[in-house]
Formats: sequence, C-alpha cells, structure tokens
Amino acid sequence: MDADAVIDHEAPTPVYAQLAAILRARIERGDWQPGRRIMSEAQLVQAYGLARETTRKAVRVLIEEGVLFTVPGRGTFVTDDGETAE
Repeated sequence: MDADAVIDHEAPTPVYAQLAAILRARIERGDWQPGRRIMSEAQLVQAYGLARETTRKAVRVLIEEGVLFTVPGRGTFVTDDGETAE
C-alpha cells in the first residue's frame, strides 16, 4: 500500500489492518528510518481521520510484529530491523 493510500471503510479488511499496512509500507519505503520516531498517535488520528483506538490497534499490531517499539514518554520508534520485519 502506498503511504498516501486512503482508508477504505467499506473494504473487507479491517480499518486498523489497513492503517498498519500503510505504516509498514512507509517504514519499508524509508519515510521513517530505524531508530527514529514515527508520527504521534494524535498525528495519526488527524492524518488518517480515524478513531484513537483504531490507530492504537494498528500500532499495536506493528509492535507485536517487531516493526515498532515504544519508549514511555518519548513515543513510538522503528526497530533497527523494521524495514525487513514481517
């Protein structure tokens, strides 16, 4: 999926999974380098027009996959091998 992809609320794929795929594609494309912070939760909510819980679930999926990690009080970051994690 392209970073500028639009979330399709009518698609059979859950919205959080669509957002996770968009974020993963942005990481793979190099928009966010390993060890660098991604957009904040509030920025994701605003950028993609989704509910806060939906963005949290998408980020949680990527954390579980090992693509992202969080640092309390600092944000969410790309893992060192995020561009190759699946």
